[in-house]
Amino acid sequence: MNILVFGQTGQAARELAVYDGVTCLNRAAADLEDPGACAAVIATRRPDAVINAAAYTAVDKAEEDEARASVINGDAPGAMARACAELGIPFVTISTDYVFSGEGDQPWQVDDPTGPLGVYGRSKLKGEQLVQAAGGAYAILRTSWVVSAHGHNFVKTMLRLGAERDALTIVADQIGGPTPARDIAAACIEMARQLATDPSKAGIYHFAGTPNVSWADFARETFAIAGITCTVTDIPSSDYPTPAKRPLNSRLDCATLEAVFGIKRPNWQAGLRDIVKEVLG
Repeated sequence: MNILVFGQTGQAARELAVYDGVTCLNRAAADLEDPGACAAVIATRRPDAVINAAAYTAVDKAEEDEARASVINGDAPGAMARACAELGIPFVTISTDYVFSGEGDQPWQVDDPTGPLGVYGRSKLKGEQLVQAAGGAYAILRTSWVVSAHGHNFVKTMLRLGAERDALTIVADQIGGPTPARDIAAACIEMARQLATDPSKAGIYHFAGTPNVSWADFARETFAIAGITCTVTDIPSSDYPTPAKRPLNSRLDCATLEAVFGIKRPNWQAGLRDIVKEVLG
């Protein structure tokens, strides 16, 4: 299966690149700030499926850059989805738990009302809506707390800071499921393959690591695996203000993905061990 991937340097894109038949496009080949050009690439290359693993992910910066975030996270995937619909091929795009308000303590269902807290979440929700409106065989994969040995993410930051300091204060009231990018890539590939033979599986799905955990406890587990002695003190989000408000509840109910595609939630602890090993060499 010939799969065209938008994105090359992001966490999920780097994991997708290892699959046979996958071609990853960098910004020079497909600039998401030019949605029409992205659609043209699909029409020209005519792949068997398309996965969008590129996005504007600078959550805080987006608060002052809404127009650009809206194009990259909204208009671009919408254009890709329309191009795929015209060719009759599957389109899979990665979304986020940030489309929700983060209220409560129950896992978010795929059909729960959305309510983004900031620009990033709004831009991703716009993308979801445009992909749905395109009318093709699509899969929107909402995920959370993406981690890998590549790029900028919480695990790499903790490994660096933990080696430099004896103690850290980390928020403990944000709860979610850390998700290894390697597992996200595998899920996207499998969904694209199944959609190619059964377009009726189109829809929105959730995918996040298990068990749910706080950022503080996730840091503790990272240090334990890495053999780093660094004391973690729990703090509320209010003690660590950021330009963009983070959702407190990032729990995702992933039952629909398993029921329809047979894809189970990954154990993030197993993935974390692999990531730490790769980062530390």
